[in-house]
Amino acid sequence: MAIHSVNWPCPDNVTAIYSDRLGGVSLPPFDSYNLGDHVGDCELAVQANRLAFQQHMPTKVCWLKQVHSTKVVDATRCAGQQIEADGSYTSRPGASCVVMTADCLPILLCDQQGTVVSAVHAGWRGLANGVVENAVAKMNRDPATLMAWMGPAIGPSAFEVGQEVKREFEKHDPQAQLAFKPSFHPNKYLADIFALAELRFKRVGLTEIYSDRQCTFTSPQQFYSYRREATTGRMAAAIWLR
Repeated sequence: MAIHSVNWPCPDNVTAIYSDRLGGVSLPPFDSYNLGDHVGDCELAVQANRLAFQQHMPTKVCWLKQVHSTKVVDATRCAGQQIEADGSYTSRPGASCVVMTADCLPILLCDQQGTVVSAVHAGWRGLANGVVENAVAKMNRDPATLMAWMGPAIGPSAFEVGQEVKREFEKHDPQAQLAFKPSFHPNKYLADIFALAELRFKRVGLTEIYSDRQCTFTSPQQFYSYRREATTGRMAAAIWLR
């Protein structure tokens, strides 16, 4: 299976999906449903995979050039283009918000009334620097009325980071230390990116959070993982209003 429906109690007019690595046309090491056009895969294969993904969307996909920033843009203004940003939002029915990942955390957001949606690419840099907070602000709704879904990402048993990463998160919130456990390697920690994102949500007042906490690193048959393979493809998560 290549496309999955997100399992969360979103409003009836909200559609949210995510892809895995199966069912496409890319050859190894990008086998097979690679959606990233920046990873060294055959351009024709990526185009075919994106066309297949596009068929699930109501309008042309807003593919972002993701750079681990905190920039979140209006998806209705960038369809058919490739804008440098790490998140998009829209309140216009039919406009799709899409992000790509291969270990980083894909986040989908909507409000309980089904009037606005957002998609966020949250690597540790973007998460530490405030990409979640920016997305929530762009949605322009009471955070207490929002809900979030966290998709497949590198799990807490595989995400080894240095002291500088731990310090970056603790600088913003001392409670972040609870999301880090000492690794077997000196001055290294195992980070729980799901827990770190949850802390950011709760700090802005968003408490309705959903996730299966699927680990990309430990599921090589189903998911791409940059940390595991380095040269690999990208999956996507998307959300839109019908």
